[in-house]
Amino acid sequence: MRILTLSTLFPAACRPNFGIFVERQTSALTAVRDVAVTVVNPVGIAPWPLSQFGQQAALRNLPNQEQWGELDVYRPQFTAVPKFGGRFNPAAIAKAVLPLAKKMHAQMGFDLIDAEFFYPDGPAAMRLSQALGIPYTIKARGSDIHHWGGQPGCAAQILEAADKAAGLLAVSGALKADMVALGMDAAKIRVHYTGLDQTRFLPRDRVTEKAKLGISGPLILSVGALIPRKGQDLLIAALPSLPDAMLMLAGKGESENDFRALAAELGVADRVAFLGSVPHDDLPALFAAADIMALVSASEGLANAWVEALACGTPIIASDVGGIRELVKTPEAGRIVARTPQAIAAAVNDILANPPSHEAVAANVSAFSWDENARQLAAFFRDVVR
Repeated sequence: MRILTLSTLFPAACRPNFGIFVERQTSALTAVRDVAVTVVNPVGIAPWPLSQFGQQAALRNLPNQEQWGELDVYRPQFTAVPKFGGRFNPAAIAKAVLPLAKKMHAQMGFDLIDAEFFYPDGPAAMRLSQALGIPYTIKARGSDIHHWGGQPGCAAQILEAADKAAGLLAVSGALKADMVALGMDAAKIRVHYTGLDQTRFLPRDRVTEKAKLGISGPLILSVGALIPRKGQDLLIAALPSLPDAMLMLAGKGESENDFRALAAELGVADRVAFLGSVPHDDLPALFAAADIMALVSASEGLANAWVEALACGTPIIASDVGGIRELVKTPEAGRIVARTPQAIAAAVNDILANPPSHEAVAANVSAFSWDENARQLAAFFRDVVR
């Protein structure tokens, strides 16, 4: 079974964490017997002169094709107008990818196109499917439904792509329900949970890991992009009620300056550490050092940071969004809270007063693995191809 994986989310040398879970999933899939995967990672480049600066320049200079681990990765470029061009991206991606896809299909004979993000990947895969005459599937991860599903000019493309797809995936049962509410056929949607490397994300001695960071008191960690939707400002606002706690923010994004200003305004700047984009391989030690991993997003599918924190024995505090209730089923796993500083502070104090054992926390995600993720994905693709 030969799969063409189409994903605008995929790591590159200039952004090694971007789409890391697509890379891990796809790498695991290639290990499944009789499955071959080729990755096409369309790279959006802003129009000149924006394309000459910062990360845009780095993206523009990426190789057209490279070996990424065990994967063959192709990176055709398309023009993406920042902030205003979202509705045009699927057509631009399909136009950029189609010549390459036709050439590879003639050589390899793909059985299926696998779109790894609902928008813009899904509608782009629909166009490629029509041109190549092979079926396609789409995976929904969260913001591709919650954000793009409400954007003018995008929502109709999402529903058309869903209707014509041979099968759909959702990272949680809650996200599947959101997709159905948007107008998608429930019978076509299969829940496909994320994977997990249990050999790396596992409990460690918390005191030892904290000492490596120079910390001895309570430590709250939040892993996620620094954008309004992720709600790190609410964690900062809770700190005045948690006088002994340190907050570490792993991630970068447009709201960093606003968050720094808020921390200074509240007098807690010395207790908020901005770590920037942390390499994925460095996250296990951070999760293991933290007493709590907090992520109170306005929307999620099923955050990988939730799963990884639990695997490290670290309870989580999260808002009632996405698939959180599919993970936090016991008090040991953490707390589901309202998106207010007061509710967050109360949950932190409650967990710190009665810390669960590492083993009890990690047991909540004992069934998660990349091998199982790949097995289920291969079975889904085989069903579609049949």
